[in-house]
Amino acid sequence: MPSPVLPERAARAALATHFTPAQLAAELAQFSAPEVWEQRVRHDHSGRLAQYKPTEELDNAQLSCQFVIPSDEAWPTSLADLGPSCPLGLWARGGDQLPQLTASAVVVTGNRTATEQAITRARAFATAVAEAGHTVTATLAYGVDSAAHRAAALAGRTTLAVLPRGLDRAHPHDHAQLLSSIPATGGAVVSLYRPGTEASGATLKASAVLVAALARAVIVIEALDHAEAMHTAGAAFALRRLLLAPPSTDDVRASGSARLLAEQHAVLVPDPQRALALL
Repeated sequence: MPSPVLPERAARAALATHFTPAQLAAELAQFSAPEVWEQRVRHDHSGRLAQYKPTEELDNAQLSCQFVIPSDEAWPTSLADLGPSCPLGLWARGGDQLPQLTASAVVVTGNRTATEQAITRARAFATAVAEAGHTVTATLAYGVDSAAHRAAALAGRTTLAVLPRGLDRAHPHDHAQLLSSIPATGGAVVSLYRPGTEASGATLKASAVLVAALARAVIVIEALDHAEAMHTAGAAFALRRLLLAPPSTDDVRASGSARLLAEQHAVLVPDPQRALALL
């Protein structure tokens, strides 16, 4: 008796748990996600995949968040720009709001250990962006990103957050209240990773690309060279997203911002009004 066909959503969730999109791109170009999963199970001599129960695992994970896939109306169409690296799906809280939120998403990002000037700028830019009707988008990291979320919330606007770990916990952990407040007020929180997945260097880099792909523009408030915000900036440049940056300071923590402006990868925005004009 043939085994029952695995639902598309469960197959995509199972594949995303064990592989990156790039590892599966060639197969998914020819076969459906359920077919690719079955092929991978058959060729896995370790038995690890055969022991995995895709439908049960998805049902358990969706007790706390939903798994949105490309065939859903809520799927952000901008992710198609990632080509073979387009996610198999997104874990989300507030996922039904994604089309509205991503239609005008603008990233406000920068250093985790930010200067006082950067925090002030983050609040000013985020407030202006939010009040102009754009969706402030950022991680929940310390410094610039969390300051941007809070400034938009104070302006009475919803935001979009991207986490580099499963949505069962915040990253950083003590931003749990911020994590809960975003979908509770009409925003959304998304992740590439199923609940229970911890943050790592790899998840941070992949999430930096996701942040850029979801948005129409990225504003780098202040960034140290090689900081996570610079990964987002690099992805934005590669994806031809509008990349903006306020004037850099002499502080070493602005070395990345200075390079973006010097190499003309980012457009100089002296104040929020100039950024809004470009948007």
